[in-house]
This record gives sequence, C-alpha cells and structure tokens, in this order.
Amino acid sequence: MMKDRARIQDFDWVLLAIVSAISAIGIAEIYSSTHSSAAMAGMQWKQLIWVGVGLAGMFLISAIDYHALLDQAPILYALGVASLVVVLVMGYSRLGARRWLAIGGANLQVSELMKLIIIIVLARYFSEVRTDRLALGDLAKAGILTLIPVGLILKQPDLGTAMVLVPVAVVGAFLAGIQWKHLAVVVALIAVMIPVAWHMRLHLKPYQQQRIETFLHPEADQHGAGWQILESQIAVGSGGFWGKGFDKGSQNQLGFVPVRYSDFILASTAEELGFIGVCVVLFLYLGLILRLIDNAQKAKDKAGMYVVMGVAAILGFHVLVNASMVIGYMPVTGIPLPLMSYGGSATAFVFLSLGLVMNVRMRRFVN
Repeated sequence: MMKDRARIQDFDWVLLAIVSAISAIGIAEIYSSTHSSAAMAGMQWKQLIWVGVGLAGMFLISAIDYHALLDQAPILYALGVASLVVVLVMGYSRLGARRWLAIGGANLQVSELMKLIIIIVLARYFSEVRTDRLALGDLAKAGILTLIPVGLILKQPDLGTAMVLVPVAVVGAFLAGIQWKHLAVVVALIAVMIPVAWHMRLHLKPYQQQRIETFLHPEADQHGAGWQILESQIAVGSGGFWGKGFDKGSQNQLGFVPVRYSDFILASTAEELGFIGVCVVLFLYLGLILRLIDNAQKAKDKAGMYVVMGVAAILGFHVLVNASMVIGYMPVTGIPLPLMSYGGSATAFVFLSLGLVMNVRMRRFVN
C-alpha cells in the first residue's frame, strides 16, 4: 500500500498537466477547423477518444519497469523492422504511400511504433558503452541501427517520419561522448551526400523534390505547389497580435489553410488566437521539453537518462520542424505537431513515450 502511494506521488503531475493543456488546445482547434464541414464534422470527438486511449496507455506503460523493456530491445527491434517490411509488402496504401497496416478495422502506422522502439534500442545501446568517449565503431553501429528503419520508412515513402528517428541517435551520441573529429567527418559526409543525392534523385519521390523546390521558391507556383506555404503564411500573418477570435479565422473557416486540422494546425491557431496564443502554445511545449530534461537529470541510471532524452529529442524535433514549416522556414514534410495535430497513431506514440518518461521517473529511487 505504501509502495503504491509512493509511486503515485512520484508520478510527474506537472508534466501531465502540461500535456493535458496542449491536448485541450489541440482538440479545440480541431473542432474550430472542421465543424463547418459536413465531411469532417466530429473529428474532435475522435481525437478526444485517442487522447483518452493514449492516457490509458501512458499509465499502463509507466507500470512496467523500463529495464524489462530494455532487456527485450533486440526482440522489439527485430519485430519493428519486420513490421516495416510487412508494410512495404502488404500494407494499406493511400495517396501513393504505403504506410499502414489494417488491424481490427483500424489503420496502424507502424513507423510511429518504430519511434518508440528506436528510443528503447538506442537507450540500451548507448548505456552499454563503457568509455567516456564514443569510438568510431560504436558510432557506426548506432548509425546502422538507426539507418535500417530509416531506409525502410523512406521506401513507404515517408520522409518526415524517417527524419524524426535521426535526432534520437544524434542526441544519444552527444551524451555518450562523440569525438569532435568524428562529428566533423559525419557533417562533411552529409554535406557531400546531400547535393549528390539531389543531383542523382536518390530516395526522393517527385513530389518530395517538388516540396523542396517549392520551399526555396514558393512564389513560383502560387496556385499550385506553393499554395500550402503561402496560405499558411497568410493565416499566420492575418492573426496579428491578438488573433481574430476562436472559430472566426477566415482562412481557417473557409478552408484556405491546407490540412488545417493536422499538419498546419498551428497556422489555424495563429490566425484565431494570434501571436499571444502561439506564444502560449510554444511556452507549453518549452515547459514540456524542460520537464523532460529535468526528469532525465534525475534518472537513476544512464539507460533511464537516454530513454528520457530520446523522447525529448523526438518531441523537440517535431515541434521545431512543424513550427518552421508553418511559417515557411522549412519544406512541407508532413511532420505533425505533437498532441495538437489530428491523428491516432501519432497521438498514441506521444502518450506511450511519455509513459516511458513516467516509468523512469517513478523508479529513480528504486534500488
């Protein structure tokens, strides 16, 4: 009884409050963006259900000792990679992309589950490095572990989700003690490979190439490929300082903002709640990341620290890329805004990953 009470007290209620606030804003904006459309009306209720299921999953995974999950990392990795292969062979296809498995009447995006697995796998790997400075061989092994699922996800194709796996490895390598000379080699290789890959059109679908070209010159095709970025920027700018008011944004309500309930939900928020509203949202995300870092510092071992920092890396990357995309500072990649964007698989991943964080926190005093 005393043990259960201690576990409840160790639960990070501040983190839960921040997560709940972000989710509530997201549900409200999904309602504002979709209620006037007969085809999309009621999407906020689906999102509310997914949040509820996600919360249940968070409490469930927090009850399982994360060391037990780390012990099963090789099996989880094998299952994750195998599932990505199955998706490529017999997955559900939509709009030219094969990213989902049909399970029990629902479509599961396996790549979202792979995010959780790569956090666990790399946390175990980096925690088992016995030196203070990461050797080149250790760095190469971490790169291989990451690049295998990245390559399979790119084949779907899903450039956005593939990119999201990389920050986990990058943050883990820095914390494990990457040597500057090795970092310089990696950066140089990336700098060389990007123009080569672009010139040879490797791993990029025509629509992905178009997204990058549109990002560089959106005004070149204002009524075509550049429409998404330009309309998003118009919505953000029209909100001004205070916003037009909830449910009163013309760009949002008239459907000019693209995918306004998901990838571009921050543009809808900016139009209706203004600069002040966006600042509130971003401060909540900042509070979330800082709380994660605080939990990482309080972890009882290196493995727990790597788990929490892996979660922080992915969520921070999501927020940074999505916010930059909305204002035209990055290409459109389809990376959703955590907890605010509509979507079941993405919402489930966030709550399950936060369940891992709670798991680490609740066991920081356990011998």
